[in-house]
Amino acid sequence: MNISYRWLAALLPDLDATPEEIATTLALRGAPVEGTTSPARGLEDLVVGRVIQAGPHPNADRLSLCVVDGGEGEVPVVCGAPNIREGAFYPFAPVGAVLPGDFEIKEAKIRGERSVGMLCSAKELGLGADHSGILEIPGEHHPGTPFVEAAGLDDVTLDVEITANRGDLLSHVGVARELADADTGAPALPAIPGTEKSEAALEYRVGLGEVTAGPVTIRVEDPELCPRYLGAVIRGVEVKPSPPWLQARLRGAGARPINNVVDATNYVMLELGQPLHAFDLDTLADGTVLVRTPTEDETSFVTLDDEERTLEPGMLLICDAGAPVGLAGVMGGADSEVGEETTDVLLECALFDPARTRATRRTLQMSTDASYRFERGVDPQGQRQALERTVEVILATAGGSVDGPVLDVGGPPEAEDVLELRLARIEHLLGVPLSADRVEALLAPLGFRITGEDDGVLTVRVPGWRSYDVTREVDLIEEVARTHGYDAFPQELGPYRPNTVPDHPLFQLEDDLRDLLVARGLLEAQTPAFVPADEGEVPVLNPVSTTEPALRGTLLPSLVRRAEYNLARGNRDVRLFELGTGFSAAGSGEPPREEARLAAVLVGRRTPPHWSVEDEPWSFWDLKGLLGEVAGRAWGPDAQMEAADASEGPWARDHLVVRVEGTEVARGGRLQPEGLDVPPWAGPIWALETTLPADGRAMPERIFRALPTQPASERDLALLVPRGVEGAAVLASIGAAGGDELEDVTLFDLYEGEGIPEDTRSMAFALRFRARDRTLKDAQVDGRVDAILEALKEEYGARQRG
Repeated sequence: MNISYRWLAALLPDLDATPEEIATTLALRGAPVEGTTSPARGLEDLVVGRVIQAGPHPNADRLSLCVVDGGEGEVPVVCGAPNIREGAFYPFAPVGAVLPGDFEIKEAKIRGERSVGMLCSAKELGLGADHSGILEIPGEHHPGTPFVEAAGLDDVTLDVEITANRGDLLSHVGVARELADADTGAPALPAIPGTEKSEAALEYRVGLGEVTAGPVTIRVEDPELCPRYLGAVIRGVEVKPSPPWLQARLRGAGARPINNVVDATNYVMLELGQPLHAFDLDTLADGTVLVRTPTEDETSFVTLDDEERTLEPGMLLICDAGAPVGLAGVMGGADSEVGEETTDVLLECALFDPARTRATRRTLQMSTDASYRFERGVDPQGQRQALERTVEVILATAGGSVDGPVLDVGGPPEAEDVLELRLARIEHLLGVPLSADRVEALLAPLGFRITGEDDGVLTVRVPGWRSYDVTREVDLIEEVARTHGYDAFPQELGPYRPNTVPDHPLFQLEDDLRDLLVARGLLEAQTPAFVPADEGEVPVLNPVSTTEPALRGTLLPSLVRRAEYNLARGNRDVRLFELGTGFSAAGSGEPPREEARLAAVLVGRRTPPHWSVEDEPWSFWDLKGLLGEVAGRAWGPDAQMEAADASEGPWARDHLVVRVEGTEVARGGRLQPEGLDVPPWAGPIWALETTLPADGRAMPERIFRALPTQPASERDLALLVPRGVEGAAVLASIGAAGGDELEDVTLFDLYEGEGIPEDTRSMAFALRFRARDRTLKDAQVDGRVDAILEALKEEYGARQRG
């Protein structure tokens, strides 16, 4: 939302704050300012020039030869516009000035006549679309005065970030409320130049479904989609460019002036947040306005931007007696727009359903200033104020008069919501006690009214512009916290009661895996769930981007793209992991299945560089060890790792598969270089991905024991084992036969070759025995070793190597 600093100052005359200070305040209130610009950007070199003489060019029929006083003497200027007149003031670009688009003004000869500078049109300055004539500056000015100052463009535009729940901030009055306090008072609408506000209020004719006044009839056929519709007829307007003050206001808010009638509606929308629309009354068949959905024959509609839009059932239309003239809450039609020939106007001010407006906008893939506000909810009690304000601006800038009563279909708005606010609850949630007077002082500038207090319970009336997001007591407490200032709360930690409810086992598992991978030097990444269509089988109904229309099935492709991004920028060592959700399609009419997953990508050196060690890249064995740890933590001892027979998908031949009871749960290994967008110097990319059990497989409760005080007895055991026997199986058998005193067993050597019988291999294990209550004797340890050898001989035919 673009906010004009000078407009805010007009709403809060006692506001003593710079744009920078306003940005800080808004950020603390939850509406950060993303940046500031100036409507005068690129116009700093222009000055006010007065045309002393204007006559025909001696060598060209369509050119004029002028003498211009730009504050530093009179100079000749050749001009091609037909509206130059002597004594008038225009924006003048002297030699050396740079116009928007980096166009530098130089002295030149045009058809034989010397031209020193340039008189500019609105389009050339980026201030409008009119290129037919030079932009005249009304009033009296001193030649050489900066054009920015004379045109009222010395403003600052603040780009305020507005969250979806704060539709009330989509107006200057809404932002002014956030800045108001006891010193500034509530925002007050500034007087409209050129007229005094009439003391006589507009007359209204109210009806629930249909209202007629003179030749105009308004009928709402679906009151749920349009709870209220107001129409005012203004006759005898003169459509022309808006006066300078109105154009300056709009430009300060980042809007482009069009004409005085349209500018009036945009002015009020930017001021109060209520979109309005002006129809050329003569183009409305039978002077009738119908608010309804399309008929079967109505399949398309041409909007103001000359685009043909396809209509669908359920869209809300504004129609005359014969055809649609506008998309309700989105955009008017091309056939009924206000133009230079318009003399009579029907001014619309309505309240449309946010959900239907959003659906129409999404279906048509279009967004307007009006739809942006209606989607978030406009003040349901503010239609009359907005209409009266717009009528005032039109009468002041375009003339004319209101004909007959205002037609008000839908009746009065619903009463304001009333909530109870407990002072004790405020203290409990915010940690500081606040009195009723203090709470009232914090809420009143925002429009909340305290209507009563009973034993520490305040009765609060919620203004219409906050009725969409303030619906509970806790919402009011949030408003108190915002206006009190998050930075004003004490930094001391108050007393609290720790939660005794344990986390879900899946969350515990994720934390455990996170700790494991971070300890191994990996960094956690978070990638979007939206992916290209070939990476997911669940389509998104309303994709943010056409290139990412699906939900991801696995995490690895997105994580690989992050690794490619880092490698492309010279980061040679990449160690990333992600815990996230994968989606898969379910049955017809069912929501997609969700599955917790973990993925990791490794490339480059396995340890940070240091002068004391040589660089070692990640290897297959590093990946195997990491995959074993991850799968073991996630799936426990049931996880069995095996080598894959061939390359599959993104995986190269040398990769591994982890299964639990025959079902694949994880893969890991080297990725095939084909399809990877990496620099030539990048080494192999290793990766792993595993699903996580839905129940989290909660780890058993950790039991801490004192460190042993008895010495250990160690034995080395070298075995000759048939070649087909795996080391993991031998380890398991040794553990089962070693008894309670076997504290640890480690495979430390594996040998095949000369000196070893054919079809066998040598495995060497280090065994450590310890009893916690006594010192083991050699005979006891030897007996355990003999039992282990006997068990291995029976199970595998293994024997001790001599």
